Amino acid sequence: MPTPTWTLLSLRPAGGHDGMRRAAARHGGRLLALSPWTLLPCADAEATRALDAALSCEAVLFTSPAAVRAAAALRPLRPRPGQAWLAVGAGSAGALRRAGGDQVLAPGRMDSEGVLALDALQAPASVGLVTAPGGRGVIAPTLQARGAVVVRADVYRRQTLPPSPRALQSLRALQGPACLAASSGEALALVLDTWPADVAAVLRRCSVAAASERLAELARERGFARVASAGSPRPAALAALAQQLVAG
Repeated sequence: MPTPTWTLLSLRPAGGHDGMRRAAARHGGRLLALSPWTLLPCADAEATRALDAALSCEAVLFTSPAAVRAAAALRPLRPRPGQAWLAVGAGSAGALRRAGGDQVLAPGRMDSEGVLALDALQAPASVGLVTAPGGRGVIAPTLQARGAVVVRADVYRRQTLPPSPRALQSLRALQGPACLAASSGEALALVLDTWPADVAAVLRRCSVAAASERLAELARERGFARVASAGSPRPAALAALAQQLVAG
């Protein structure tokens, strides 16, 4: 296998870098895994009650593959007649189908704005939001403004991780072209605001392949100079754009 010529920096949760690693390798890059948090399922009675309420709504929206997996561990995922089951992106939709939701709607534009444009969310009476605390802050307020009752079920949570000494050492020694894959504004902010200042400075010298135009604008606001949107959070799209950015 050829020696990698560039580096893709991944801010995915701990244990969630495999897809990014494979995608980077297909484009001649190596992966540097930088996990700012890990994902923990919520398996208590409160989460189960909230999920039951969410699954009874007219429309049920899953915000991530992790939300699908955590919900499936609590309850069978079977749409009721007349319900609309929705996913923010293709990854969540695939996870939902594998869990038993055969009729799943997902937008072509895989972000909050894309899912809010779906017909099933224009005037629903109630929407179950299956998610985690934080993130995607535009969805619930927009649905409520449209007159929907939003029933939130936090079925997993993010637990912040301190940067590992190995990750810090790798960043400080980073050489050659590098691109940061940004699929979470919270993850990006956490790293820039809480990791050592010299490491944050290294990150800001990298290009940014963002999953959406909203995240691309956030990266520009946070001091990144070379930024573009892949229009998708999928590893293949982010790695392909990253290769273009480092080669340009």
